Amino acid sequence: MLPDPAPITSRAPVIPVLTIERAADAVPLAQALVAGGLSALEVTLRTPAALDAIAAIVKAVPDAVVGAGTITKIADLDAALKAGAQFLVSPGTPPAFADVLARAPVPVLPGCASVSEAMTLSARGFTVLKFFPAEASGGIAWLNAVAGPLPHVRFCPTGGIGAKNAASYLALPNVVAVGGSWVAPKDAIASGDFKRITTLSKAAARLRK
Repeated sequence: MLPDPAPITSRAPVIPVLTIERAADAVPLAQALVAGGLSALEVTLRTPAALDAIAAIVKAVPDAVVGAGTITKIADLDAALKAGAQFLVSPGTPPAFADVLARAPVPVLPGCASVSEAMTLSARGFTVLKFFPAEASGGIAWLNAVAGPLPHVRFCPTGGIGAKNAASYLALPNVVAVGGSWVAPKDAIASGDFKRITTLSKAAARLRK
């Protein structure tokens, strides 16, 4: 049996998807999010600072559970685990890479955008899938449609989700959480306005009661 992602996806209704340009921002950003009630954090491997940011948060913010996103190859997985990532997220999951992710020692949210991909990943043992890019791939209508034939599959939709539509996604029974970047705006991070991020996080944490 693969590591269970439920303890991560059940922490809060929103998993912040973070693109961190400066490692120095990592700890205050994580602290602001946790203070607002969002403690499962996905740091995307899209910047040179990402791995250092993961390591810094793991060391300095014990109340956070830090994952690595944009895992697309074995080297990403190895580097993320070495940095201390506590879960992994991929944007998509080719079959060969699914086998690699299934051997990871931490929970994985593998990405899918079709029914066939969801069926394949579910059969491989993954219980929660990242639905990405959610809005572009059918959004709420798609999730409603697959709930009948795939009642055992749970999703964390990400991509095009923000404060205006997150609650609608979270109202679906097959959605365990949503991923989004709106709780940590780039301009707020750049200017050090972490109070604003805490305020946004508090609102997001109340989306599913």
